[in-house]
Amino acid sequence: MNLSASYLSQIRLKRDQIAAFDQYPFDLAVIQHLHTLNFHPKVTYIVGENGMGKSTLMESIAVSWGFNPEGGTMNFSFSTRATHSDLFQYIQLVRGSRRPRDGFFFRAESYYNLATTIDELDNEPSYGPPIKDSYGGKSLHEQSHGESFFATFIHRFGGQGLYILDEPEAALSPLRQMAMLARIHELVQQNSQFIIATHSPILMAYPDSQIFNLTSEGIELQTLEETDHYQIMKQFLNNKDKMLQQLFEEADSEG
Repeated sequence: MNLSASYLSQIRLKRDQIAAFDQYPFDLAVIQHLHTLNFHPKVTYIVGENGMGKSTLMESIAVSWGFNPEGGTMNFSFSTRATHSDLFQYIQLVRGSRRPRDGFFFRAESYYNLATTIDELDNEPSYGPPIKDSYGGKSLHEQSHGESFFATFIHRFGGQGLYILDEPEAALSPLRQMAMLARIHELVQQNSQFIIATHSPILMAYPDSQIFNLTSEGIELQTLEETDHYQIMKQFLNNKDKMLQQLFEEADSEG
């Protein structure tokens, strides 16, 4: 794997500048075990259970690159509520030999704020075209949640870019997730690089990629088939009745 072909090839944690690891966000297991992390030049997945620090890590990478903490392109500077951590100050980016022409930080939890900001900016006097034209020409608020997500992936992502996506599957049906995989492939063919935090085994299936699983013991490299997401979903689909019975029995005993 040629890391120099990446836009972002590696991050390093400036551990010597951290005074203590007993306060947030440094008390997160992923940060306590983080030294360096190498990114695939095409697609890197960050996976793991809730609370492992995926979003915090993704946010720090995006902010270190220059993106707004709540998402969007590097031209967005809105702030609905300053809740991001200062982890980005302790992250060193190692850039590859390529320079991206495009980029986007997609954050599902604050996507509504991004859509609102676009509408507000478009309502202000301007000599340029409406920002929404770059998102398909229709207000993101005038579409379903899933449609507005997909409008960004299809229309705003232009190729030759670094795309950092935090749980992009949040509003996507399984069919749309498969369509998203196809879109990722199109953009990779256009010299794009993705870093994606996800719970979706469908989105994790891109073949030319690597998966980092965050656990309480640190960070491990896995195949799709080794992830809990894949194994649990496969087990549920193959043994639905048995698993439902077990889940309900456990719930009844706890009640």
